[in-house]
Amino acid sequence: MKLQVFGMTDVGMKRKNNQDTFLIDETLGLFIVADGMGGHLGGEVASKLAAETTQQYCREYKQLSPRERLEKAINAASEKIYNEGQTHEELKDMGTTIVALMAHENHAYIAQVGDSRVYLFSQGALWQVTEDHTVVQEEIRAGLISPDEVENHEFQHVITRSVGYQKDVSVDVYRRKLQPNDTFLLCSDGLSGLVKNKDILKELESNSLETGVRNLIGLANSNGGTDNITVVVCRVAP
Repeated sequence: MKLQVFGMTDVGMKRKNNQDTFLIDETLGLFIVADGMGGHLGGEVASKLAAETTQQYCREYKQLSPRERLEKAINAASEKIYNEGQTHEELKDMGTTIVALMAHENHAYIAQVGDSRVYLFSQGALWQVTEDHTVVQEEIRAGLISPDEVENHEFQHVITRSVGYQKDVSVDVYRRKLQPNDTFLLCSDGLSGLVKNKDILKELESNSLETGVRNLIGLANSNGGTDNITVVVCRVAP
């Protein structure tokens, strides 16, 4: 199946530098959003290393299944980021979230670590495919708080899993058979934390990919733009 893709990143309204990275490799059918953290330059270095290492691994090990390729690629990235942080004091404790979508033989394989998200727009409805690796999400699963309490929770942005904090990381991988017009949106929490699902749905069903992405980033900025904002949208051709 042929995919239409558009991606964009924006520094936002409050930050001086952009620690997000996105990658589009149509030859591999690989699309990535990574949101870095740590120090003055650490976040930028970590997110870039995560995207580039994942791409390189997926290109070199095509004999592996897509699921295994993504899991091993992200772990290779985690080890590389960790080692760089140990070698360079200014990069110590850097890390990054990642969401990666690989389209392979009419299926989408989605890998995730952290709180960057993948949404699916299909048949007029929007679903959040991934589940955030955050303190708040663990409390929801445990029944300690309700989803309605998330917005004002003091730990809403504290993640429980990241790429590069340790050499190895547990990677969640989801699989879905691709349908015509399925639209996947990958984003950092600079978008998902400031833009409601209903507004994401509205932009995906009403506009071209580029217009929708630009409008969503503009909406995040008009709602405060408190973080870097990165969006990649992939649509299966009719």
